Amino acid sequence: MPGFLPRDAQESLVDSIREVVKTAALYTPAMPKTGKEMSVRMTNCGSLGWVTDKEGGYRYQPTHPVTGAPWPPIPEALLSLWREVAGYPHPPEACLVNFYTDTAKMGLHQDRDEKEFEAPVVSVSLGDACLFRVGGMRRDDRTVSFRLESGDVVVLGGKGRLAFHGVDRIYPMTSALLKQGGRINLTLRRVTKPT
Repeated sequence: MPGFLPRDAQESLVDSIREVVKTAALYTPAMPKTGKEMSVRMTNCGSLGWVTDKEGGYRYQPTHPVTGAPWPPIPEALLSLWREVAGYPHPPEACLVNFYTDTAKMGLHQDRDEKEFEAPVVSVSLGDACLFRVGGMRRDDRTVSFRLESGDVVVLGGKGRLAFHGVDRIYPMTSALLKQGGRINLTLRRVTKPT
């Protein structure tokens, strides 16, 4: 959904995410098995947060992996966005906050660490534009790429819920939203099946 969030909503969301980061600082995650650091820095908000490290692999947990503190709550503006675009009756439990510098990327991957695939993944772009790539259900399926700008919202749901996707590059200095540049991506997820 191109330009879904107007500039004032983007600015307010950045302020909310700054508050999240004050409580749950950005950290550099590591790949399972190899321990190679990812090029993004991340944190989370919500009752659960997505983490990865050499020893434990990909998973959700209720606490920050560095501080051990519980994740802060998801800002109300993001919960409201979820209710507006997700088409799913239960709230998200996690909001992954990825910060991309000019050189950061995210390889093709599926969001499949959740137990509930009926819920979509709702993604919000803030700051510099990126080249986003999305494919099919197999890594070797054909992909298409398009540019995401600040304020764009992407919903991966239905048949596309497990589509491979990634970020090939950041376009530096394409937005003045973040004073020192970079891109923030927020992904809202429902992790568990509702009871």
